[in-house]
Amino acid sequence: MTDTPDAPAAPHGPAGPDAPVTLVASDLDRTLIYSAAALQLDMPDERAPRLLCVEVYGRAPLSYMTETAAALMGELARTTVFVPTTTRTREQYGRIHLPGPAPRYAICANGGHILVDGVSDPRWQERVTRRLAEECASLAEVRAHLQAASHPSWLLKERVAEDLFAYLVVDRGALPEGWVKELADWADPKGWTVSLQGRKIYAVPKPLTKSAAMREVARRCGAAKTLAAGDSLLDADLLLAADRAWRPGHGELADSGWGAPNTEVLRERGVGAGEEILRRFLRASDPVRAGR
Repeated sequence: MTDTPDAPAAPHGPAGPDAPVTLVASDLDRTLIYSAAALQLDMPDERAPRLLCVEVYGRAPLSYMTETAAALMGELARTTVFVPTTTRTREQYGRIHLPGPAPRYAICANGGHILVDGVSDPRWQERVTRRLAEECASLAEVRAHLQAASHPSWLLKERVAEDLFAYLVVDRGALPEGWVKELADWADPKGWTVSLQGRKIYAVPKPLTKSAAMREVARRCGAAKTLAAGDSLLDADLLLAADRAWRPGHGELADSGWGAPNTEVLRERGVGAGEEILRRFLRASDPVRAGR
């Protein structure tokens, strides 16, 4: 039976019902998994790491992690409550096949869906829907403004994710200076946030956060410790909510110089950062390993 937000589930974890539970909530894209363009293989070809494909799209490989990272991922999934935590839709998340046991929990659509054994929890959906209706302007209003304010000279695509938030794919070089700030100023009093990440401009309701979903999963599994990692502006609230967190040396958080007392900044960039994040997760979750 699916756990609900109304009654805590009995604490449980891979180490057994009486062991302290560590929850690991990690962003995926450009944190643990990488497209070919994001790998940043800056070493000589003969020293490049062996790669494992973890996502196929359109019958072609799309996302990778190193074989070393895959082994670390398998160990992490067996010894903690590992929770993939992504802005991807459920369909997009479903294309990813991570090493190790399938996660019991996953967070999709920036916190809009908590998957339990692959199925979206209906009561969490109801809670999210209610909060958005009470606290934010409608998606239809925001989407209409995005369409009216954008221009074909730089707008490549306009998309809606899970009927929860919207984003634009843009030509960064042609995007007018100050346009994103103007959009953010318009959206803020309506209960929405705006962020520019790579070629995408996201408009997301303020209550729709990865951190809220992580706290709910932590409550359900009785987590004694929470760890997190992420590279983008949409990951900042997740990192702040964790007991300990890490961010790689690349990404929007790195570009903006973002930091927090609980968040360690790694020097590694690209797919090598994914390896190092997994090592840090394992050390932080295992007192014996941490003491080595």
